[in-house]
Amino acid sequence: MSEDTDAGGSEETAEPPVVLVVEDEPDLADLYAAWLDGEYTVRTAYGGQEALEELAPDVDVILLDRRMPGLSGDEVLDKVRDCGIDARVAMVTAVEPDFDIIEMGFDDYLVKPVTRESLLETVERLYTRSSYDSRVQEFFAVSSKMAVLEAEKGRAALKESAEYESLERRATALREDLDDDVSDFGEGEFERAFRDLDDADPAGDNDDLSDDSDFEDL
Repeated sequence: MSEDTDAGGSEETAEPPVVLVVEDEPDLADLYAAWLDGEYTVRTAYGGQEALEELAPDVDVILLDRRMPGLSGDEVLDKVRDCGIDARVAMVTAVEPDFDIIEMGFDDYLVKPVTRESLLETVERLYTRSSYDSRVQEFFAVSSKMAVLEAEKGRAALKESAEYESLERRATALREDLDDDVSDFGEGEFERAFRDLDDADPAGDNDDLSDDSDFEDL
């Protein structure tokens, strides 16, 4: 089942961004839609297969649950990328992130329960990123994955992970590539992403791998 909630702007306003909410718990999907109503056109899909039926080129942001019966959120995400839908995707899920997220093609990761404020901020942030070129989008996606893993894993686990080391190298390469091209960034986004990378940089803190204090505020 799908619902279109028209984010009723005035005649002078361009069509609102389209957000697709994919969540197998109807009450929760409808709650997210109600939070977004008024600023976005919201479409809801109560399962993975239904989500595929709702995919369209005009979708700007997808909020995607991971653990769903039938077609999982991970499988839906693969389908989204395979079919070339140019939408920003946030996983909104009760599944605690592990190093497997590094190879996933999402842009942000929220662990349930989520607040109205965090959901709205995430959608706004992702829609803003949709105007950036592919290098900048990848930079923010990599930065987000690093921040999520730092919030869930201890320093020792990060240090021992070859996957995280590869992610960190990619982030550093992207950062260097974009250092001279800051005009593509909004000021707040630029500062946030670079702060995430600075906090993740282990170069100055290799002495005590068991000290997780640097990660508590991420």
